[in-house]
Amino acid sequence: MAALLERLLQRGRPLAASGRPVGRREASLGTDPGVAVRVRFAPSPTGFLHLGGLRTALYNYIFAKKYQGSFILRLEDTDQTRLVPGAAENIEDMLEWAGIPPDESPRRGGPAGPYQQSQRLELYAQATEALLKTGAAYPCFCSPQRLELLKKEALRNHQTPRYDNRCRNLNQEQVAQKLAKAPKPSIRFRLEEAAPAFQDLVYGWNRHDVASVEGDPVIMKSDGFPTYHLACVVDDHHMGISHVLRGSEWLVSTAKHLLLYQALEWQPPHFAHLPLLLNRDGSKLSKRQGDIFLEHFAADGFLPDSLVDIITNCGSGFAGNQMGRTLPELITQFDLTQITCHSALLDLEKLPEFNRLHLQRLVSSESQRRLLVGKLQALVEEAFGSQLQNRDVLNPVYMERILLLRQGHICRLQDLVSPVYSYLWTRPAVGRAQLDAISEKVDVIAKRVLGLLERSGMTLTQDALSGELKKLSEGLEGTKHSNVMKLLRVALSGQQASSSMLGIQR
Repeated sequence: MAALLERLLQRGRPLAASGRPVGRREASLGTDPGVAVRVRFAPSPTGFLHLGGLRTALYNYIFAKKYQGSFILRLEDTDQTRLVPGAAENIEDMLEWAGIPPDESPRRGGPAGPYQQSQRLELYAQATEALLKTGAAYPCFCSPQRLELLKKEALRNHQTPRYDNRCRNLNQEQVAQKLAKAPKPSIRFRLEEAAPAFQDLVYGWNRHDVASVEGDPVIMKSDGFPTYHLACVVDDHHMGISHVLRGSEWLVSTAKHLLLYQALEWQPPHFAHLPLLLNRDGSKLSKRQGDIFLEHFAADGFLPDSLVDIITNCGSGFAGNQMGRTLPELITQFDLTQITCHSALLDLEKLPEFNRLHLQRLVSSESQRRLLVGKLQALVEEAFGSQLQNRDVLNPVYMERILLLRQGHICRLQDLVSPVYSYLWTRPAVGRAQLDAISEKVDVIAKRVLGLLERSGMTLTQDALSGELKKLSEGLEGTKHSNVMKLLRVALSGQQASSSMLGIQR
């Protein structure tokens, strides 16, 4: 970068803004004929994927699939000091787990790669060189100490901190002198007074005069890495991004990005800023809430379909507001023009109910049920292991019967290995005193029940068994049917509460 600045000085080129105009793009839904829909999810791998990130990725994925387009994962890893080990892998793993795998990504590759910004530094250097040549950018030699003093002074005066553009008007001689002492300056973009208006596909017409409230932003740091503003513009251009769907916190920054597009003489994409995803009480989702990370939900047994469902259910852009929708249904129903500006309030207390509906749907599918049986076998082995007195409980036929009987009653597969259902896998330890406290006719009742089960030619469906047990109770003088059922319940499950699961035969 220093060599470039020296070449420009030798040519005698002025470091003044060019003010080059750019044609306005008609704001529409943006599905222009003949133009491929390409969207991107561009997180920073400074943390693992959380619900807010999933929502942004999800809307991009759904929009792409709605219009037969491409969904791209790009990792914005230019802030090398904040990278979290394993975060890049986690982001792509969790997108695949959620059922929204990218078409192009660091792992999958693609025609517009590389897909990590740290591997695209040459493109940013070329864009910066172009901006320096036209005078739309300039070198800044201000030290971190001076910038910190500016910030403190602004805060002391109850003002918004901003750069004072001190280096903006340095002449060629001053630049040359400073380059001799500091050969690696940062590069700032010269903000124009007249920022272009644009029509956001969600928020409508917007115009932000950023130059009146902000100083000229750094676009290239002294270490050769770009800042977000330059990198996202360069990457969106070179990757052929047609639509930028991102959080509304970036709405104001769009003016800066449009000025960069204008200075580089590039056509900007369509923009659609998504309202924030907030907690039920209106507070912001925070990464400090450990339970907002996707790996937490996956480990706790929540299905990806349930997370996709609840996130879209609390937002807008879809026909109706019903629970239990699958991803293909969401793609069919999606309408970008129906997204409102209101924040989406996420009530995670409802997630178990969403999960119950989607688990029930999987159980009702024979192919999916077989997969659930395999997962349940692993859960039982992990939870009980050596406690299994009879390994026949791992028989797929037995497990399938359990799933069919409990569908609609359990919220997660893990519920079936909770203490409430432990009797399905291990024999409960019930003392004689417990049984005698319920009825004095324990032996008589046990003998009659065993005789019932050993009766030849009898098919014991749940309804048939209930009827036979009622008849059995009626034949016991002075013994209520409720006591008979309670006795059986405690003997077979160790549970005092009622359960229809007692009709399962091993």
